[in-house]
Amino acid sequence: MGQEQFEAARTLGFEIRNPQRFAHNMAQLAEEAGKAAAVFLQPHAINPTRFTQPDDFAPAFRILAQLQQAWLQQPHKVLEAQVALWISCFDLWHSSMRRFMGLENGHARPLTVSLPQDPRFKHPAWSENPYFDLLRQSYLITSHWAEALVDMAEGLDPPTRAKARFYMKQLVNAVAPSNWVFTNPELLHATFASDGENLVRGMQLLAEDIERGSGHLKIRQTDATQFEVGKNLAITPGKVIFRNDLIELIQYAPTTEKVLKRPLLIVPPWINKYYILDLSPEKSFVKWAVDQGQTVFMISWVNPTKALASRSFEDYMREGILEALDAVEQATGERAIHALGYCVGGTLLAATLAYLAATGGSRVKSATFLTTQVDFSQAGDLTIFIDEDQVAAIERDMARHGYFEGHKMAAAFNLLRSNDLIWPYVVDVYMKGQTPLPLDLLYWNADSTRIPAANHSFYLRRCYINNDLSQGRLQIGGVTLDLSKVTIPIYHLAAREDHIAPARSVCLGAQVLGGPVRFVVAGSGHIAGVVNPPARNRYQYWTGGPPAGELETWLAAAEEHGGSWWPDWQAWSEAQDRRRVPAREIGGGKLTPIEDAPGRYVRVKS
Repeated sequence: MGQEQFEAARTLGFEIRNPQRFAHNMAQLAEEAGKAAAVFLQPHAINPTRFTQPDDFAPAFRILAQLQQAWLQQPHKVLEAQVALWISCFDLWHSSMRRFMGLENGHARPLTVSLPQDPRFKHPAWSENPYFDLLRQSYLITSHWAEALVDMAEGLDPPTRAKARFYMKQLVNAVAPSNWVFTNPELLHATFASDGENLVRGMQLLAEDIERGSGHLKIRQTDATQFEVGKNLAITPGKVIFRNDLIELIQYAPTTEKVLKRPLLIVPPWINKYYILDLSPEKSFVKWAVDQGQTVFMISWVNPTKALASRSFEDYMREGILEALDAVEQATGERAIHALGYCVGGTLLAATLAYLAATGGSRVKSATFLTTQVDFSQAGDLTIFIDEDQVAAIERDMARHGYFEGHKMAAAFNLLRSNDLIWPYVVDVYMKGQTPLPLDLLYWNADSTRIPAANHSFYLRRCYINNDLSQGRLQIGGVTLDLSKVTIPIYHLAAREDHIAPARSVCLGAQVLGGPVRFVVAGSGHIAGVVNPPARNRYQYWTGGPPAGELETWLAAAEEHGGSWWPDWQAWSEAQDRRRVPAREIGGGKLTPIEDAPGRYVRVKS
């Protein structure tokens, strides 16, 4: 620790209270760091090919090299930006020096914009203490300069510029002074107040999380000890009534004397586990739907091993949705059903509906799509990770393992919001030494799944890269899929702040379908916009006419409603068929329940 850092601490009233104890903790910190390194290195030594490959960093290096080449082609603009940076830094230094010398009262003159709600700089010392104010403003000036350099670079095509912005943003986020002990007043306070015990505890937690990730850092976003699937998550009563290599099918027990005649089959994404729709009882969409009189069936996808590497998108349709439809008919006697697909589960459901429409075997009389893309031309931030070179690298990696590893998907999602899902936990857990709060949503987010190689390659290439589904070029089982032939009623939900399935992309895809579409936009994002129980009275949703044109135009004419979209969906669902029948016995006497919900597939850890 340098003299400047000690002086900064003293100006805040922080000093080492017990030098002997502090020295002891620093020695223990070094010991714990050695343990963390050993935990990291051990699995790498056993199986080096399982871990980081050159392909993991090649896309970032390639894009940044293209950015550098663009800068070299326009030295005058780079020089102008550099001069502007020097002037800003000189002004800040001059103002800060006057403040250090007591020649100015109050804060140094702000030279850039720091959003008041930015949690990184919420501690008063970031503005009240001259040293930290200088750090904060220096960082903000430099980060805005770096991001502006990307925007002003000429000769970059839109996808390359978007990737350059993303990688530059990751660098900018990583070097924020809020992320490091001696440049963050909160961390300094914690370190001096505990004589360094926070750092020792943080290093112990870091070692635990590396071990938990089998050599990968699995960032601790919540207190996982407070949750267990089947104990306080995914506890809506039901039974597994059907199982094959890819799915378990759960039928939930009724809670009303009569139920809607048409049962509901839910197709969740296989890149996460189904219980996002069955979290705690207060947040469970499944429980709420059952309480409204729906007979709910849920697909629980397998967490695949290498043995399922060849299972394809078509297999997921046939052994997933189609065999589930057969089981629902056996259990209820109903051939006509409602279906609901979430995220990539909705993409598969849409493809299945087009397949059934082409083969004349449709048993789905209405469908709901939640944050589902079928047109990927405006697929948003995830395209940062999806181009020909990166997909080829993913395929090489999957060839070694037989599947796409769940932790890599989780890492990609976290990077899209690194200032929300990575750096706050690095600071709070590994530097403050704090165990995070128990949050069921973040527990689910960390409970990742694998994806079979054949399925994932097909999905990335045929949907994201080629956009074949919306363009009528996708074939399954020799059948060309035409979404315009899907003429059943559709409830199509987008989430306004969704960074996984952008609302603009969802709106565009909804226009491809051939039947009547009730298009609804929910407030918030990909998860919170969907998992929004009415009792919480949070967010809002918009309704209007059929999806047409640009999302912004549709929203301008739409009607805003407070609270959850769930009751609106239930009213629409009942409008498709209001008939009710006596509550059904699980399995209907034809399928023998295998085991209690949530079954065994959902419990398998990656």
